[in-house]
Amino acid sequence: MVKIRLRRMGQKKAPFYRIVVADSRSPRDGRFIEEIGTYDPTKDPSEFHVNEELAKKWLASGAQPTEMVGKIFKAAGIEK
Repeated sequence: MVKIRLRRMGQKKAPFYRIVVADSRSPRDGRFIEEIGTYDPTKDPSEFHVNEELAKKWLASGAQPTEMVGKIFKAAGIEK
């Protein structure tokens, strides 16, 4: 199963995430298929950038977003 989820980057206590499309069996920061955006929760308000075309393409092909990625997509105006 293919999931759209967050991949943690950045230093200790300063998280920065990349929104990636990955196989659900691969580890959180492991192998991924494609990077479709970024999410920075340390800024106020939190900042995100999503490539809408890629996100819609993956959602149409059956990729499941995780809970947090679903919230980011909703804020960005991307619907299934």
